Amino acid sequence: MKVTPKKHLGQHFLINEAVCKKIVDAIPPCETPTSVLEIGPGKGAITKYLLERKDLVLHAFDIDHESIDYLKQTYPDFTGAHLADFLRADLTHYFQTRPIFVVGNFPYNISSQILFKCLEHRQQIPFILGMFQKEVARRIAEPPGSKEYGILSVLVQAFYEVKYLFSIEPGSFYPPPKVVSGVIRCIRNERSELPCNEALFFSVVKTAFNQRRKTLRNSLKNLCGALPAELSSKRPEQLNVEEYIYLTQYIESHGQN
Repeated sequence: MKVTPKKHLGQHFLINEAVCKKIVDAIPPCETPTSVLEIGPGKGAITKYLLERKDLVLHAFDIDHESIDYLKQTYPDFTGAHLADFLRADLTHYFQTRPIFVVGNFPYNISSQILFKCLEHRQQIPFILGMFQKEVARRIAEPPGSKEYGILSVLVQAFYEVKYLFSIEPGSFYPPPKVVSGVIRCIRNERSELPCNEALFFSVVKTAFNQRRKTLRNSLKNLCGALPAELSSKRPEQLNVEEYIYLTQYIESHGQN
């Protein structure tokens, strides 16, 4: 059965077998069978190696019916192929409350949205292994102080330990994308909840980075008239997660304008 990559879905099928195996090998061995959700399996390049792992119980979501039909035909014993949109799916329908490892060659045009949904369901998603455009992957994993450090860096690192694993050249895909790709691994940290108002935390981070050339004193003046002296003259990329939590707590206690 033929599966054609569709431009409007941002599909670039991975064809490098060594890379596929390297991605699956980055999932640590599980002591008990663990649910894995592959987003965007395409022609099953990664799926094939995931199915070989006896410690993984695989489900695959794709909105391309050709891909799902191909998986069902190629792997008739695989019952976890679903014509479903991860961004809209009710995860409890498929997994109840079981932990989920999220894995995939994420379509670049929705990769950030996928991460934000994972953040929403972080209590159920202890592990993310994703392929992104290299610049996005670097940004997510980047530490404070660099030009790449941004909104995604802070929000993801608030709940996950992030590591950039490796880059993938365009020739490993069909059709080859115009950019280099990067794979990152996110492992849930011990922070179950933020010790501050979470919605305000997200707002503080986004507001600060949306005006990243300004000092926090100027970019956050609509949220709080006066900031802590040690932070007010800094720029958003200079603060780590803990400092953003402290800043949010300060704005909470001193009132928003």
